[in-house]
Amino acid sequence: MDWPHDPDGEEGSEGMRKYGMAVIAKKVDEDGDFPLAREEFVAEYGDDPIRLNYAKVVSLREIFEGVDAEEFETIVDMHKEVGKAMRAGGFWDYHPVGADPEKKSA
Repeated sequence: MDWPHDPDGEEGSEGMRKYGMAVIAKKVDEDGDFPLAREEFVAEYGDDPIRLNYAKVVSLREIFEGVDAEEFETIVDMHKEVGKAMRAGGFWDYHPVGADPEKKSA
C-alpha cells in the first residue's frame, strides 16, 4: 500500500518506532476531542499507517472495521474498544490474563 506518510517517520511515530495503540492514541487530544465519533475519526485518519510490530503495518481503517462503538465518551473508552477490536482482529500480540495466547496472528 502507498502510505500518506512513513509509518516510522515524524507523522507516524514521532521519529521512533511506536506501535499500535500508541500511534492511534497520539491522534487524539484527551481533553479536547471527546466525546469522539468513530466515523469522523476514521474519515480523518483511516488511511494512516499503524505499525503493529517490527514487520507489519496496516491502515487505521482496517483496525477500526472491528470497532463496534459509534462514539467514545473518553480516551479510556476508546482504548478499551480499540484494544478489543485489535485482539479480535488478530492485530495485537498482547492478550490479557486468561485469554488464549495461541490466538496470536499479528
